[in-house]
Amino acid sequence: MKVPVSFPGQDEDTIQHKALHYFNLFRLIAAVLFLVLGARIGLGFEAPRLFWFVALFYVATVLVLGFPDAEKRIGFDRLITVQGFVDVLVMTIIMWTSGGYSSGIPVLMMIVLAGSSLLAKGRIVLFMAALATIGTLTENVWRTFANPDAADFFRVALTCISFFIIAIMARLLAQRALANASLAEARGAALIRQQAINAHIIRDMQVGVIVLRADGTVRQANPSACMLLGQDYVEDRLLADIAPALAEYCRTGGDETGQIIQLGQTQHLLRCRVTSHIGGSENESDMLIFLTDLKDLQRRMQQLKLVSLGRLTASMAHEIRNPLSAITQAAELLREEKRADMQMRLANIINDNSRRIDRMIRDVLALGRRDRTQPEALPLAEFVNELFEAFDLGEKKEKAIFQADIAPKLTLGIDRAHLHQIFDNLLSNAHRYCSGKPGSIRITARNTGEGLVQVHVHDDGPGLDEQVRAHLFEPFFTTHAKGTGLGLYIARELAEANGFTLELLNNDPERPGAHFILTGRSRP
Repeated sequence: MKVPVSFPGQDEDTIQHKALHYFNLFRLIAAVLFLVLGARIGLGFEAPRLFWFVALFYVATVLVLGFPDAEKRIGFDRLITVQGFVDVLVMTIIMWTSGGYSSGIPVLMMIVLAGSSLLAKGRIVLFMAALATIGTLTENVWRTFANPDAADFFRVALTCISFFIIAIMARLLAQRALANASLAEARGAALIRQQAINAHIIRDMQVGVIVLRADGTVRQANPSACMLLGQDYVEDRLLADIAPALAEYCRTGGDETGQIIQLGQTQHLLRCRVTSHIGGSENESDMLIFLTDLKDLQRRMQQLKLVSLGRLTASMAHEIRNPLSAITQAAELLREEKRADMQMRLANIINDNSRRIDRMIRDVLALGRRDRTQPEALPLAEFVNELFEAFDLGEKKEKAIFQADIAPKLTLGIDRAHLHQIFDNLLSNAHRYCSGKPGSIRITARNTGEGLVQVHVHDDGPGLDEQVRAHLFEPFFTTHAKGTGLGLYIARELAEANGFTLELLNNDPERPGAHFILTGRSRP
């Protein structure tokens, strides 16, 4: 993708040299007008020969000092000073030969002084204003001695004051302009660097980026986009000729959320996102297209799944080995043992470990069926009561540890079998660690609005420390000797398969114990 990295900024020296060039052009025009038209416009009538000589001298001086070699020999600052001195001297003599202040030459002196002040530096600006003031006052004093009635010191004084004001204001404006030019240059350099970085990032992006004109031709495209489209070069070509399916999708306006498109040339399965109306009206703006190759994404996801499956298989092999060893050893001892009580004990060991293996396999099978959900609007209060009845705990005193506070009409949009297994794991853990008092395990539910329901499962046990909480939902992590470590992991996976979330709240000093929250839709 070609990104322009030029910036039309100019440094301070370039700006001053251009300004000096135009100012010298103004001087030359003024000098030629003095020489050619001076007598016709009423200048130099008091001393025509002196006027003509001064005008000719001014033309020659402007030409000599206007060449680039003059700046190299004298230097820029000295050249400005010499030119300013010559301007004031010539204007003063022309004013003296043309009737003094009333000739209008002081106004021209103001213009020349303003131009010199824009280029000069430091106190030289005040020096040229003072030089113009001395010349104007000297001419007016000489004319007063020659003709007292021609004196006009008030207007001359105002003019001299204007010389200083114009010189100072012009210099301030010049400094402001140079400061802005320096700032523009610095920002231009930063913009060039940023454009270079952006160009490098876009060029090396794995995501394809296409800028599409309003007429359907490709303005720019990075190498990844060319590769995904199966083309070496796509710029200034019609997208409809390269990828008709993509062009048709963009013609309908596209979608920032993206759509899956398969290109016929490369058979790439792409996710296309479109951002419309960039840099103009709807009919004239460009369209920005992002292309993501889903094959690589799917390949990486498959690799992650295989890695996770490998870890799960290795963990299962380790977990199954222990109860199998116990079963094998107990069976060998049972063959040799003659006493009935010892035979019963060994048989119990075999049964317990067999049930442990069966429970582990059942949990893994449930994990494999997590994607096959059949959600329905379950009446939550009725479901929880049936769950309590199915929880065969024997004595009524023991059943009293469960307490539910659920509105009769509240429903939960979830797969019945999945919810049964989620509650089975949560209630089993709560029953294992609660105090056993009436109401020590509480299930409450409430509607939070926007169709969401929160189900709270809270026991009055000792709670969980931070070290255990960090690994609670990891597979095969358990703090119980006979646990498989898959219960809470399976519960969260089944919850997420139904679009629900299962969380463990932080410890509450006022209400100790484990507090789980299941959040999801009230209806499928």
